[in-house]
Amino acid sequence: MFRIWAKVYEGEHIAKQTVYEGETQFSYADFFGYLAEICTTLDVPTPVLLKQHIFQYAKFRHVVFRPADFMENVSFTKLVVENIT
Repeated sequence: MFRIWAKVYEGEHIAKQTVYEGETQFSYADFFGYLAEICTTLDVPTPVLLKQHIFQYAKFRHVVFRPADFMENVSFTKLVVENIT
């Protein structure tokens, strides 16, 4: 089991947040699926997931998605996805 804390920031304040709980063991191959479910829960578009995002999550246990990482225009400053297990 693993948990991921996702936060949408508007400026320096958290506008929305959720905790995603996975029932199975964490897999980097399924990271996009986790991210898509998180974004659906937060009602925000899913960002483009690059290899550098996965490496950053693996090394630092968190990743920051900026507005440039989304195909759609977004009104928030950043989306932070962080491992909390």
